[in-house]
Amino acid sequence: MGKADFLSPKAIGNRIKAKGLQKLRWYCQMCQKQCRDENGFKCHCMSESHQRQLLLASENPNQFMNYFSEEFKSEFLELLRRRFGTKRVHNNIVYNEYISHREHIHMNSTQWETLTDFTKWLGREGFCKVDETPKGWYIQWIDRDPETIRRQEELERKKKQDLDDEERSAKFIEDQVRRGRVGKEPEEEPVFTELKRKNEDEKIAFNMDVALAGPSKTSNTLGPSALKAAASVKRKESAHGGDSKDKKKKSALDEIIEMEEQKKKSVRSDHWIHANIVVKVITKRLGEKYYKKKAVIREVQNKYTAMVRMIDSGDKLKLDQSHMETVIPAPGKRVLILNGQYKDTEAILESIDEHKFSATLMLDSGRMKGKAVEGIAYEDFSKLA
Repeated sequence: MGKADFLSPKAIGNRIKAKGLQKLRWYCQMCQKQCRDENGFKCHCMSESHQRQLLLASENPNQFMNYFSEEFKSEFLELLRRRFGTKRVHNNIVYNEYISHREHIHMNSTQWETLTDFTKWLGREGFCKVDETPKGWYIQWIDRDPETIRRQEELERKKKQDLDDEERSAKFIEDQVRRGRVGKEPEEEPVFTELKRKNEDEKIAFNMDVALAGPSKTSNTLGPSALKAAASVKRKESAHGGDSKDKKKKSALDEIIEMEEQKKKSVRSDHWIHANIVVKVITKRLGEKYYKKKAVIREVQNKYTAMVRMIDSGDKLKLDQSHMETVIPAPGKRVLILNGQYKDTEAILESIDEHKFSATLMLDSGRMKGKAVEGIAYEDFSKLA
């Protein structure tokens, strides 16, 4: 009997049946073939191609099982990452969505017998956070992407820096208030008593200040010359008072400017990388090829990231400042100060104190050229390229 025509009802029905998911017991993972019924699966098991695949699998069964297990794990985690992210979700929901794909790897060909065993294995290996509830097992993917970790660390640094700025501002205001209180006599707090009359026949009398009661009658009896003299005295007093106020304002402004300059000098920044300096790679994520190797920073991006060129191989890499450290040259070499009071100042290395992990530098630029500075920490300067 010939094969049915492509557009015949029988051929269309066969395609519709083959399109959906079939029974798992009639699926051959080695040949990746789905049979429609028991008779078809029996014919496939007796076929020559299936027998050849069994011979190949019998030579090294662990290799095939490890391959299928790795494929199942990677596809399952990729679906969990792309579809649900870091949300907590029931493992059966993820599995049902995974097996909806017709060409998926079946679990009976992997090293895990059940979905619960696979979920526990994910928790032991650190791929996901797993917890058991009365409703079943829940999983939550752990994002270990270096870019995500770097972004989280940068947000934490910004939050910490904002908190430090707020604390410094509060301390500055507190110092100003305390300085304003120095020299002033403490005011006596008024004592409030209850209004009581010892004798009901006694009259109540209030002593009111003359200045509060109103203008004095004596001012009308004074002559015009006395009034002019009093007015001139008041003008002089007001003039002297204004001068003193201006002087006080000016001195306070100078004091604030000086404190701001001292704060700028004393405050250390949390980013130190600078272009045209030599650094050393201290991360092992890039492999032993670049570990403990020196590089030159060519470009700084976003204060915390730098494009570097390896000195030995000439390779270009993008690194975070936490993956690098400064390079201490021999005495007499030129360095760049990266942090502290003399930041961005070129200098010459005079001597090294190995016990205090610091060095003495001779400034070679700016207004302080020729000045020797002691106690500069190793991480605050690096060799110039």
